[in-house]
Amino acid sequence: MKKKTLIRDIAQHLDVSIATVSLVLNGKAKGNRISDALAEKVLAYVEEVGYKPNQLAKSLRTGKTHVIGLIVEDIANSFFATVAGLIEKKALERGYRIIYCSTNNDTAKTRDLLTMFQERHVDGYVVAPPNGVEEEIGTLVRNGKPVVLFDRLLPGVLVNAVVVDGAAGTYQATQHLLSQGFLTVAFVTIASGQTQMLGRQQGYAQAMQAHALPELVLEVEFKLEREQMIQRIHEFLRANPLCDAILFSTNYLSVYGLEAISRLGLRIPEDIALISFDDSDLFRLYSPTITVIAQPMEVMAENVISTLLTALEGGDEQGRTTQVQLPPSLLIRESSIRRVP
Repeated sequence: MKKKTLIRDIAQHLDVSIATVSLVLNGKAKGNRISDALAEKVLAYVEEVGYKPNQLAKSLRTGKTHVIGLIVEDIANSFFATVAGLIEKKALERGYRIIYCSTNNDTAKTRDLLTMFQERHVDGYVVAPPNGVEEEIGTLVRNGKPVVLFDRLLPGVLVNAVVVDGAAGTYQATQHLLSQGFLTVAFVTIASGQTQMLGRQQGYAQAMQAHALPELVLEVEFKLEREQMIQRIHEFLRANPLCDAILFSTNYLSVYGLEAISRLGLRIPEDIALISFDDSDLFRLYSPTITVIAQPMEVMAENVISTLLTALEGGDEQGRTTQVQLPPSLLIRESSIRRVP
């Protein structure tokens, strides 16, 4: 086995001090009056011997691991998978690695994950939290740990956050359906007290109330199995035969809804129009194509990372909290356009 090269080996070979090699490797040569020629000589030899720094030793010296803990609801969900991938890409560009975990909206599991991240001394936390972890997140913030919430807020906790204006999105989508002449518009959502779900339902309700139309809402439990969710939507549509349009609060509910609609033999949009909150490759390929309320995922990821790095690197000396609300986009496709016979 080849002996691992150490900083002292590099220093001895080049006849310089260990401190000089360390300063060059940490990008601090110019600030410490190390000539460009010497810095280039050190870097060339480091590349030649394939030196890799001991990350554990480095983290003990600097107090930083350059690791970010990322907690999402479900990494298998296309929205969270896409946002997580974008966050990881942008973090890597800035020298940070990511550890992913999913909560499945389980409060106890989220607490365990936050504890695990603390034990691993991650530098910062990016969290799409379930309700019930307000105390844990608040404690991290009070202890000066960089935290950014995304997708949803925790009421009563003042913390950095990047969210999308879901109420504006569903209001616009409902108005679009009504403008097409659909009057019995239903809203299918998850039974949840989370801020993003409440906001989406609020936007729908405001649009219906603005037209003095009755609301028609189905709330399904998050932990139901796939077939159970399809059955709940199936039963809801059978019980409301006058429903001529339906707005789903998440893309996975929309997929279950498409199957329920198919089982009922209903045609989209002739018998029932449909809009989904969150896009998916499936919705662009499905026939008819599905209208969606699209979240600006790349902009969200960029805001998450920039907000976290500002906190990590002391960019805001006043310690101010940054809360960003981004607008969604209504992408109108075939499923919400009334077809004239």
